[in-house]
Amino acid sequence: MADVLIEDLVKSYGGVRVLDGVDLYVRDGEVMVILGPTGCGKTTLLRVVAGLEKPDSGIVKIGGRVVNELPPRERNVAMVFQSYALYPHMKARQNIGFPLLVRRRPKKEIDERVKEIAKILRIEPEDLLERYPWELSMGEKQKVAIGRALIRQPDVLLMDEPLSNLDAKQRVEVRVEIKKLLMQFKVTTIYVTHDQIEGCTIGDRIAIMNRGRIEQVGDPMYVYRYPKTPFVKEFFCRTLDAYRSTLTNIVSEG
Repeated sequence: MADVLIEDLVKSYGGVRVLDGVDLYVRDGEVMVILGPTGCGKTTLLRVVAGLEKPDSGIVKIGGRVVNELPPRERNVAMVFQSYALYPHMKARQNIGFPLLVRRRPKKEIDERVKEIAKILRIEPEDLLERYPWELSMGEKQKVAIGRALIRQPDVLLMDEPLSNLDAKQRVEVRVEIKKLLMQFKVTTIYVTHDQIEGCTIGDRIAIMNRGRIEQVGDPMYVYRYPKTPFVKEFFCRTLDAYRSTLTNIVSEG
């Protein structure tokens, strides 16, 4: 495990500044949720931490080590993409075990680790591991993608809108499972979402992002009670108020 320190991070595309001096500290073993609207720079921030994008300026440290010049494979960071990015020609078992295969680990070790991960993720029945991605539901694909990320025992786990392809019922069920998994593995995690409820459920702390900047960081309840900017109040607090009001009305009418 390792902490993550981001200092004055700047990234532009074609003259448009997507990251505008981002500062963020993620504690060792913490789940930090980056919460913000579409286009605010959340995914770009993850890609810079992963090494998939190079910042124009600023520093990224993982475990106290500056990683700006390190390629992705040397950062010991795993990423779960919004699209899951599973290999279509590989069965679920092979997809999960692929990071160990690349590292040339013994087949017996790979099989044992895959079985262990599948049990923890409750990928069942067991024959699901023998299915190809197109034979899996969205929820099952998501579990396989998470398993592939966790099997390599990363220092940092990056998750980019991992529930966006699930329906409302699945989102509720899976986000609770993800929270339990992250608590069990205790891996330092940066989790991106635009969903306020999802952020509150999964994150130890949340970072509200807007137009390439972090506007507020803190415990979800603290941010809700003490918003620092008009944007935080509008995007986060009022949305939660509306959600709570809707639930209250549904219960009273039921």
